Amino acid sequence: MTAAPAILDRQIASATRALLDCHLPAGEWCFELEADATIPAEYVFLRHYLGEPVDAGLEQKIAVYLRRTQSPDHQGWPLFQDGGFDMSASVKVYFALKMIGDSTDAPHMARAREAIRSHGGAGRANIFTKVMLALCGFIPWRAVPVMPVEIMLFPKWFPFHLDKISYWSRTVIVPMLVLMALRPRARNPKNVRIDELFLEPPETLGPAPKAPQQNAVLFWSFRVFDTMLRASEPMFSKLSRPRAMEAAVAWVVERLNGEDGLGGIYPAMANSVMMFDALGYAEDHPHRAIARRAIERLLVVGPHEAYCQPCVSPIWDTALAAHALMETGDGEALERVAKSLRWLETKQVLDVKGDWVSRRPDVRPGGWAFQYANPHYPDADDTAVVVAAMDRARGVDARIDHRPAIARAREWILGIQSKNGAWGAFDADNEYHYLNSIPFADHGALLDSPTEDVTARCVSMLAQLGETAKNSAAVAAAVGYLKRTQLADGSWYGRWGMNYVYGTWSVLCALNAAGIDRNAPEMRKAAAWLISIQNADGGWGEDGMSYKLDYRGHEPAPSTASQTAWALLGLMATGDVKEPAVARGIQYLQQGQGGDGFWEEARYTATGFPRVFYLRYHGYRKYFPLWAMARYRNLTARNDRTVKFGM
Repeated sequence: MTAAPAILDRQIASATRALLDCHLPAGEWCFELEADATIPAEYVFLRHYLGEPVDAGLEQKIAVYLRRTQSPDHQGWPLFQDGGFDMSASVKVYFALKMIGDSTDAPHMARAREAIRSHGGAGRANIFTKVMLALCGFIPWRAVPVMPVEIMLFPKWFPFHLDKISYWSRTVIVPMLVLMALRPRARNPKNVRIDELFLEPPETLGPAPKAPQQNAVLFWSFRVFDTMLRASEPMFSKLSRPRAMEAAVAWVVERLNGEDGLGGIYPAMANSVMMFDALGYAEDHPHRAIARRAIERLLVVGPHEAYCQPCVSPIWDTALAAHALMETGDGEALERVAKSLRWLETKQVLDVKGDWVSRRPDVRPGGWAFQYANPHYPDADDTAVVVAAMDRARGVDARIDHRPAIARAREWILGIQSKNGAWGAFDADNEYHYLNSIPFADHGALLDSPTEDVTARCVSMLAQLGETAKNSAAVAAAVGYLKRTQLADGSWYGRWGMNYVYGTWSVLCALNAAGIDRNAPEMRKAAAWLISIQNADGGWGEDGMSYKLDYRGHEPAPSTASQTAWALLGLMATGDVKEPAVARGIQYLQQGQGGDGFWEEARYTATGFPRVFYLRYHGYRKYFPLWAMARYRNLTARNDRTVKFGM
């Protein structure tokens, strides 16, 4: 049984007050966004690569963070809390700690070294790590697949073209092409080496083997092409290299994005700085200087620890916090939401035709990006959540009117719908799956294919604006996609949140908003699945292992506040607010709320790239539980199972 309504009211008020206290003066919410230890390790590498003066205080704080995140079980570094050993993360962190000054004889370094060697040694790191090792001169460039900068000149019909890969791949790869062409050497002023991490002499390392997810026929076909490219590469310098280099630099400069950085993501920013350095740009050159400043803005420096964020998330945090606060009905909260929506409207991209235009040249811009600024790369997910918040706010207060912004965003969302009825995050029809089998793509994250969760968010938005499967061809096609992608157990895959709990919540809310009968087989089967995987403590949990290639069904994981909130919101979307599992879930949230009004959540519940890169949104534990508790209160108070809501 849940606590009395008065107690629930007090807890909702406490969480509301705490969230309001995080509101920034300009109108946004922006919480920390934490990846694994790889990003802070790469930050240390960048400083030593450039030979920058050592900031001993900062490096020691980063070292504290890196040591703390070492796994007590396998002694390497995982990609998420309590995750398994990851070779590339472990190699990078070991290297960073050694650059900072940790002795190789220190117990934590000895344990890490043994873990790395016992898993096959640093020679088994991924391609991006091998590029770093090649830049240091530790391994030969033959261990890295050929990626000629002439890619910049390939025609659109060519099997590999920048337009055929995802936004994050483009922004990371283009400056890297210049680095791979020039092959500069890291300054590495302390001359730190990590030969001890290899089982073989590092200079003998050859091409990487096929990754598990890669198609064997395609991989070996591309490997032959890679061999041919390697043999012919010396001719490029005389024929096309100067023009290709110029094209790459121009591409980066056009998207440099001021102090918000290339693509708004750390790996692209770091590569742009190293590219300018390799080309001889002085430290005070405007392009190099602003690219370098962008990276410093990602640092989170505390009294004892420091780390580097992969990016920042103000649009996402602000829109989701607005939804949670509107659910509470609190008067001050609604005033703050109105301010946040005015701030959001200023961030709408209206005058830049970004990279998405390659497939939709006639569509006008109108979306929102994830970061403070990233005009070339708005995304459907953020846009849908922002529009839904703006429309919802007008229903709460008729004085709030963002109809022009909503109309423009709706036009853009409809314009970038993929042919199969679904939406990807940043591009339409980005489904060149064969490219994930090129030797360079051992990470398997080269594309931005349509996904269930992003599609669900777009359906929710459109349905909230009055479009349903009955009156809108776009919504009908999207709902058809969602029905086709439901798994046999009743769940849906979650690309950007961890994982099937996230995907199932997203789709159930979308189907509810689109008018699908709550007694429809899709809805009942999904609700039954959510109930079946509830933990004994009343919460829900799922970790990054659910993305493994041989996944065969839900694997229990410790409960988290955000995943519990998603499951509850999903069950309430199916009309199951009186289901005992919902009461137990609410009780779990009530018991887990801290004295500060928030919930503790050390586990990672979001995804950058499945099996490669995971995220811990520090805001998720602040607004999702509040949202679920407030909705539960509202629905039980009204005793209404027919309410249609998409988010």
